[in-house]
Amino acid sequence: MHRRFLAAILLGAPALLESAAAAPETPAAPPPAAAQPLAWPEVHRETKPWSRWWWFGNIADEKSVTAQLEACAAAGLGGLEITPIYGVRGYEDRFVPFLSPRWMELLRHTLVESRRLGLGIDLATGTGWPFGGPWLQPEDVAHTLAHRVYEIKPGERLGEPVRLTATGLVRVAGPRPVKLEELREPITANANLQELALDQVRFPKPMRLVSLMAFPLALAGVAPTPLDLTSRVRADGSLDWTAPADAGTWTLYALFAGPHGKMVERAAPGGEGFALDHFSSTALRAYLARFDAAFAEGHLLSDLPSAAGADSAPRLRAFFNDSYEVDDADGEANWTPRFLEEFQKRRGYDLRAHLPELLATTENDFSARVRSDYRETISDLLLDEFTNPWREWAHQHGALIRNQAHNSPANILDLYAASDIPEQEGNGFLAMKLASSAAHVSGKPLASAETATWLNEHFLTTLAELKQNTDEFLLAGINHVCYHGTALSPLDAAWPGFNFYASVELNPLNPFWRDFTALNAYVARAQSFLQSGTPDEDVLLYYNIHDRWAERGNGRMPHFGHGGRDPSGSLAATAAALHEAGVGFDYVSDRQLQKITPDRAIVVPQTTFMPEATLARLVELAAQGATILFVDHLPRSAPGLAGLNASGRFEQLLQKIQTQLAPSDVLSAAKLDGGQFLLGPGIRELLDRCPGIARESLRPFGLEFVRRRTDAGALYFLVNRSNQPIDRWIPLQSPAAAAALFDPMTGNAGLAAIHSSGPTGSASIPPAHSDGARASRAPTEIYLQLAPGESCVVQLHATPVAGPAWHYWQRAGEPHLLTGDWSVTFTAGGPALPAAAQLHALTSWTDFAGEAGRAFSGTAVYTRRFARPSGDAPAWELDLGTVGDSARVTLNGRELGVLIQPPWRVVIPANEWRDENALEIDVTNLAANRIADLDRRGASWKIFYNANFPARFRENVGPDRQFTAARWLPRNSGLLGPVKLTPLQKSDPTL
Repeated sequence: MHRRFLAAILLGAPALLESAAAAPETPAAPPPAAAQPLAWPEVHRETKPWSRWWWFGNIADEKSVTAQLEACAAAGLGGLEITPIYGVRGYEDRFVPFLSPRWMELLRHTLVESRRLGLGIDLATGTGWPFGGPWLQPEDVAHTLAHRVYEIKPGERLGEPVRLTATGLVRVAGPRPVKLEELREPITANANLQELALDQVRFPKPMRLVSLMAFPLALAGVAPTPLDLTSRVRADGSLDWTAPADAGTWTLYALFAGPHGKMVERAAPGGEGFALDHFSSTALRAYLARFDAAFAEGHLLSDLPSAAGADSAPRLRAFFNDSYEVDDADGEANWTPRFLEEFQKRRGYDLRAHLPELLATTENDFSARVRSDYRETISDLLLDEFTNPWREWAHQHGALIRNQAHNSPANILDLYAASDIPEQEGNGFLAMKLASSAAHVSGKPLASAETATWLNEHFLTTLAELKQNTDEFLLAGINHVCYHGTALSPLDAAWPGFNFYASVELNPLNPFWRDFTALNAYVARAQSFLQSGTPDEDVLLYYNIHDRWAERGNGRMPHFGHGGRDPSGSLAATAAALHEAGVGFDYVSDRQLQKITPDRAIVVPQTTFMPEATLARLVELAAQGATILFVDHLPRSAPGLAGLNASGRFEQLLQKIQTQLAPSDVLSAAKLDGGQFLLGPGIRELLDRCPGIARESLRPFGLEFVRRRTDAGALYFLVNRSNQPIDRWIPLQSPAAAAALFDPMTGNAGLAAIHSSGPTGSASIPPAHSDGARASRAPTEIYLQLAPGESCVVQLHATPVAGPAWHYWQRAGEPHLLTGDWSVTFTAGGPALPAAAQLHALTSWTDFAGEAGRAFSGTAVYTRRFARPSGDAPAWELDLGTVGDSARVTLNGRELGVLIQPPWRVVIPANEWRDENALEIDVTNLAANRIADLDRRGASWKIFYNANFPARFRENVGPDRQFTAARWLPRNSGLLGPVKLTPLQKSDPTL
């Protein structure tokens, strides 16, 4: 299925995608093993990293677009995602309105040129985020719910109108404050919306009355029967109703709805408008109709052929959606005009009859259940009324969807699973796994991630930090990273060009772009493996979202998958414990459990509320052979009012499990047909009873891993996340007869030294000892040498394979300091090239090159000549000491490597030496010193509308509240040394 599915992505065949994703439990037979087992997998545009391509103000022309596409292709990117955003001051006459005929011409040119260069192109379905724009009608924008509570004594009438006026507000994302009275309605009537940079606008207008329900005083043991008084409210708000004299005090609950006011954040010219109602497919269709018209007018839809002819014309690969982020504003977008009808259809009762519970200020089980039902309905609508219809629309146009579901008020596992390419954002390892889990469980070959967002301060992020951030995603199961991002600058833009505010500037004007190619080659090699085979996570971890929906929280809608807010509670604790124990896992939702096969153990964290259908499915899976592990206790109830009112079937299922649980110390076990249930106080105790669940013993060595399954055997991607080198035998909980090592940074490959505990075909995970401790002997041990921050791929093979041995090196003598003079020539960068220099001692060029050196950002070439090292060592280690900030090493005209992180070392085989040797080291620093020089001189380069230009850290905030580097001291740059040569000899770890 994997290759067929990947072909669907490359050809843009959504129908094939849907059929492949519909039945992940019955994959097609895997393809035969490659003839050359030590060959790297093919690198293509999907295995290469992609980048978000910011179109500032859509300020573009054909020459600038082509130049940057060529630069991105040369740098090793596989594709770009176009996201138009806010404009740039001084370029107003070059703004291109979004979806205008001229904009479509630029898109067509981009597609033609990207096809020529072998690049893929995705397109955000809007500008900035979230979806929205000026063409939406008032009924199609995001709505918010408000309420008022009135009391009427017996025999009296309400003495005030049933009316609620929205609280006026205006929030801006730009430096200029805006008063609400300055704005006109509609928003599009206001001049220069780019200057205003509006983030949220709510005019003080009467909200629409949705419902007015009257509840009599509750009698002991008798639930009050409410009256619907909505139709009794006159146009002026007066209520034509008198409270019965014999029923006690009546409480009236009035629901009102009105515009939420959230606007498209960071909108491009032509995209400024209110955010979409994400809970209405009618609103979505109205929104997408503008794209249909623009594409038809631009004659682009006719260029989207069927899959059979997909390579014959330029085309988009996918439409993109940034994270939900409607509610990072005042209030919540928590309503849609058809909500009450949808609630009744999905939950089986009239929400209006339970407004006291929904709006309760005190907590009880009944109100928690109503609140849970409300939130689940919101979740259902976001899936059924937005994500699924948007995907279907994209498929109709021959494209996929790449979707960021996090920060949504919904079960994001289901949103991700409904996406062709689910995409996560950097929010910690446990959250990073949400998108990859959905991809794994639903059979999607690609799991993407917005990578390198807000890492270090502006212009201070190093290539080493970028690699570290990328590794975090790869370890979380991501295999298709998308940098955040690359700004499109016109060719005549002054340095540093256009830059996005989220602190990582990955564009050709950044000096480190020269060595960015090394990082991209590394990512492409790693992802070529991580897109092969199938995921090999050990267990499924139940995503107990109904417990979260039942919590009171700070608002009506919790949001998921963003930062420390999700996972949380027992789910986070269990996930962290699994990770610490070396157990790979995927989260799984209630919907997804209905479709899986019983080939993995399922872990249920401490869970109070579980749908009856889920519990029934767990019983069914256990009967089919699955092992189900309950942490601490069994679920206690089905969620919502349905769970309270129809608990009989749920109790029967619980009883079926409980009657078979046989206590054993602190654990209980129940055999059920072919499988079993285990109940215990903690996940570690439960794991000790499940020897079939692999527990990798890698973290004590500082290693993190992700594992996949291939035709050859298990595949590991390993990263040394510690600050100590690894030079030892490493245990792997997978049997093998041979192991191949691949270094994604250098491209080197070879057969690893290996110890195997037994015949490959029969090796198994060691059983637990009687005291619960695991056997120390792993099925396979390989010898590994990894410096801090380094990574490798280990491909295990079930049968012996032929190939060159991996070179293990050890020192054969003391290091020799490379003394003598260095010639330094500055070759690229600015603001001006410092004069060439001769150095007897290595030091920062900010010291020896005067004022020009202190302001310089770019590349300098360090050269020197020296005789062949003495001795007969088979190789030498060249150690550059300290480098600011990346280096290319060339010996006698042959490039030996590009170094982007410490340790700054390269191995030189003896056959590279000549009697007299020419060593060249091209060192490139960051843009920081040049930016600091601009800010000290008061140069005007922060010229952006909207977010202009926030600092990442408080100490870099200037008097104008913008980022400033004026106070920075010159950052050490160049080859800092000391440079040493150390003789090496090969070692055989098996001796």
